[in-house]
Amino acid sequence: MGWSWRLGRIAGIDIYVHPTFLILLAWVGLAHYLEHGNVAEALGGIAFILSLFGIIILHELGHALTARRYGIRTRDITLLPIGGVARLERIPEVPSQELLVALAGPAVNVVIAFLIFVGLHAMGLSVRPADSALRAGGGFLQQMFWVNVMLVVFNLVPAFPMDGGRVFRALLAMRSDYLRATQTAVAVGQGIAILFGLLGLLSNPFLIFIALFVWLAGAQEAGLVTARSALAGIPVNRVMIQEFRSLAPDEPLSRAVADVLAGFQQDFPVMEDDRVVGILTRNDLVAALGQQGSETPVGEVMQREFVMASPREMLQTVFERLQNGHSRTIPVLSDGRMVGLLTADNVAELLLIQQALRSTHQPGLFGSFPGTIEEPRDSGGKPRGTPVC
Repeated sequence: MGWSWRLGRIAGIDIYVHPTFLILLAWVGLAHYLEHGNVAEALGGIAFILSLFGIIILHELGHALTARRYGIRTRDITLLPIGGVARLERIPEVPSQELLVALAGPAVNVVIAFLIFVGLHAMGLSVRPADSALRAGGGFLQQMFWVNVMLVVFNLVPAFPMDGGRVFRALLAMRSDYLRATQTAVAVGQGIAILFGLLGLLSNPFLIFIALFVWLAGAQEAGLVTARSALAGIPVNRVMIQEFRSLAPDEPLSRAVADVLAGFQQDFPVMEDDRVVGILTRNDLVAALGQQGSETPVGEVMQREFVMASPREMLQTVFERLQNGHSRTIPVLSDGRMVGLLTADNVAELLLIQQALRSTHQPGLFGSFPGTIEEPRDSGGKPRGTPVC
């Protein structure tokens, strides 16, 4: 992952840390040292933060391993100063599955808190009140207990991007369509963001930052689900570009420059013996021109790892690959032969048209009706992705 360092791999999932996380560690260590004038206290503060983020990794693994049960891969988990992020390939659209995936993270914290509670009682200790336990010298296990309790409470706030927002959406989706459930959950979450903002003005300014974060996350979730709903039921072959230019690996970059300036396209499939062997993106082209020159062979610059699509796939599924990939262009192959290109631009144009039709309450293009996400089904017409017990 760009701008992050790989720490290792757990259960087949790469764990990354963002460089700003090190700034947090340095700040905590310095703050403890200035307060106590003791290196041991500074190291203790750093150890506490490392333990906290170890718990966050376990929390994110709870989401990831539960999603894996439903065939959803987790690309990676990244540690940030504000917490952890598990990048799932997709969020389950079957409400019961999304509910379980969302609850899995807080459930890990509940289990950890329970084990600490049992451990404390086994040592003849009781759980101290949160205010005294979380102060310096409150005891490591006491602090870890309340950290897990607070993570459960905070994550179950019914607002995106917290787990509670997805739990709330899943419960609503069991009684209404997915888009309407998302819109309701986002509205409630943004109402909570306004409340956080007001409390921040009156007391803790940090709540204003949380309010902004929650508001933007809700808007992003609503936009993604609205886009997916507008693309539901439309096959790739109805939207893909069928007239396109391709390049050969041994051609110079100047050939791509000429095609870009002529207005043909921005990204190019690279073909060799009628096989797609790479993608030359506009960003890679521009970077290589500045560093290597226009006579550099395309094969030295192209991306050799890329995603593909079938003309019979649904746009709703392929759209997620466009969102998560490094290229804005996906080659469309039928029986190993390239038949078209799907680009972020022509998908965006389709979304604009669908939105315009939606605003006048007209059916979408190709006979589809924007606004509904159907439950995924297999080739036999049965619902796909039901929970496995």
